Amino acid sequence: MTKAIRIHAHGGPEVLKWEQVPTPQPGAAEALIRHEAVGVNYIDIYFRAGLYKTALPVTLGLEGAGVVLAVGENVKNVAPGDRVAYAGGSLGAYATERVINSDRLVKLPVGVDFITGAAMMLRGLTAYFLLHRTFKVQPGHRILVHAAAGGVGLILCQWAKHLGAEVIGVVSSEAKAELIKANGAAHAIVGYENLPAEVKQITGGAMVPVVYDSIGKDTFNASLDCLAPLGLMVCYGNTSGPVPPLDISTLVTKGSLFLTRPSFATYMAAPQDIATGAAALLDVVLSGAVKINVNQTFPLEQAAVAHAALESRQTTGSIVLLP
Repeated sequence: MTKAIRIHAHGGPEVLKWEQVPTPQPGAAEALIRHEAVGVNYIDIYFRAGLYKTALPVTLGLEGAGVVLAVGENVKNVAPGDRVAYAGGSLGAYATERVINSDRLVKLPVGVDFITGAAMMLRGLTAYFLLHRTFKVQPGHRILVHAAAGGVGLILCQWAKHLGAEVIGVVSSEAKAELIKANGAAHAIVGYENLPAEVKQITGGAMVPVVYDSIGKDTFNASLDCLAPLGLMVCYGNTSGPVPPLDISTLVTKGSLFLTRPSFATYMAAPQDIATGAAALLDVVLSGAVKINVNQTFPLEQAAVAHAALESRQTTGSIVLLP
């Protein structure tokens, strides 16, 4: 038998239940993984709360690291005993063991432990496609990053600096401002009440070519006002709630702006997308250019505590659950 965190109804952290479930067996093209660490991401809260729909009951989680215990037919890329990590695909990471399509798995090299592996895949691959595909960050670019002290935010700050960009990070406290400055941000803005004016001052009136906004409703309009003409608004999350319907003429009046709502599922749909992104991610992690900040760990059975901490913005960097 396997232990797992499941939900039988949508709601707050209290709906997360620690239960015993049958150990799954790998089918064709699948692998059975024993988790050593499980990543917690804001998308898990969206599924728990019902913003993203799925059949119930369900085991939450989209990211983990562990050891391959068994493989099904036609699996060639991994074998029993391999140390692996993954992100995306089907839900089911909040468990001591799970099966997953083997083409989601990335072998962990020496130098990357399980906690780092579980903390870096979803956030790191998200940072990869945001910086390299959604908008190709170049040396000399000034970019604006919301929630810069969060799991994705800290990776964005470091990786963008590595690419030669000047990062303006937005955070909610002075302590987080110091954290992001130690992790690649050239400038830190606390709060977003006067965001466009502060960005204008930092950039000498030029504003920025891209804004990475994971907050959503509360910051959307201010983010638009930080963009230079022909700039790109990348709204990749909505921790404050969904952005209300938009009159697209707003994009014209603010400088013929571009707007996109990218998703991990689209950018990391194909095995080659994962392989390419993971190779780039492992390169910057192993070189030391990007450090994966795991600032909170909880026992897997305390996933509800982890969710409450994440929702209350008490956390920085990544959160990992330990089976």
